[in-house]
Amino acid sequence: MANTSSARKATRKNLRKTEINKARRSLLRNSVRKVEEAIASGDRNAALAAFKDAEPVIMRAAQRKVVHKNNASRKVSRIAKRIAKLGK
Repeated sequence: MANTSSARKATRKNLRKTEINKARRSLLRNSVRKVEEAIASGDRNAALAAFKDAEPVIMRAAQRKVVHKNNASRKVSRIAKRIAKLGK
């Protein structure tokens, strides 16, 4: 248990940030899942619409350091590549 007031405050801040980051990670995963479901169904227009919603969520998560920026860029790139294959 924290002994000083600053340590107690740090603990409170960590708990608050943990909850916020869990929510952001959940939003990230849900948006990616929607895109992947649309890709799996083979519907290019639905996949594009879902991707249009998901890309800012992914990059915002990277900005807020929920995921690493390279991880976010890789996710976006791979999803875009899979959607491009649907057009062929």
